[in-house]
Amino acid sequence: MTGQLDSIYEVARRSFLRSMRQPAAFVPAIVFPLFLLAVNSAGLDAATGIPGFPTDSYVTFALAIPFIQGGTFTLLNSGTDLATDIETGFLNRMAMTPLGGPALLAGMLGGSMAIALIQTAFYIAIGFTVGADFAAGAAGVPMLFLLSLVICFAFSCVGVFTALRVGTGEAMQSMFPVFFVFLFFSSMAMPRDLIEQDWFRTVATINPLSYLIEGIRSLYVVGFDWEALGLAFGVSAILIAVFLSLAAASLRTTLVRT
Repeated sequence: MTGQLDSIYEVARRSFLRSMRQPAAFVPAIVFPLFLLAVNSAGLDAATGIPGFPTDSYVTFALAIPFIQGGTFTLLNSGTDLATDIETGFLNRMAMTPLGGPALLAGMLGGSMAIALIQTAFYIAIGFTVGADFAAGAAGVPMLFLLSLVICFAFSCVGVFTALRVGTGEAMQSMFPVFFVFLFFSSMAMPRDLIEQDWFRTVATINPLSYLIEGIRSLYVVGFDWEALGLAFGVSAILIAVFLSLAAASLRTTLVRT
């Protein structure tokens, strides 16, 4: 057991340091969501005047976007790193060691979560720096940390599974527009009940990202909205259960022992 834990730690450490040594992959994951926040806040600030809009500060409303978009970058980075390991034969070399598939998965996901922890702390600090409201108060900060990390873990599971299926870093990078489209067809820019186009509101309601966004947003705008938080944690749990199971099954066929 101690040997397995040490191996998981080393895989997680490798994954974390690998990301930190590639600023071109790590820095955009933190900075780019802030540009999107600034653009949305400047362009859509007038939306706060719509009757029924939940807050008079669009920055407060839009602060959920960096958390989700940061999770999307976590998905792509973890998936691309794994796909590169498949291409270079590193995964095959791991098959010759006592390290099992579950331990390998745990290590890779652990490295991703270390990056997610940095992202989450940064976005929370930015929120307080720009003077956004935080209705949940000091007690809501641990909840925000927990929810953000759970969401990032769910996205990392999606990324690992996708990498195991596509098998190359180029193919993994080409998935970025697909994941980004899901973000735009969600409730990121407007509450679902204020979306006038029926088809868009229907798509946003079906889109699981809407519930993740609304869970984080509720802490800023409402406080402890247990329905929104429950849906966010519930959707994350479903994503984790489905894609972690699929990733484990895919890894059994990819990690061929020799």
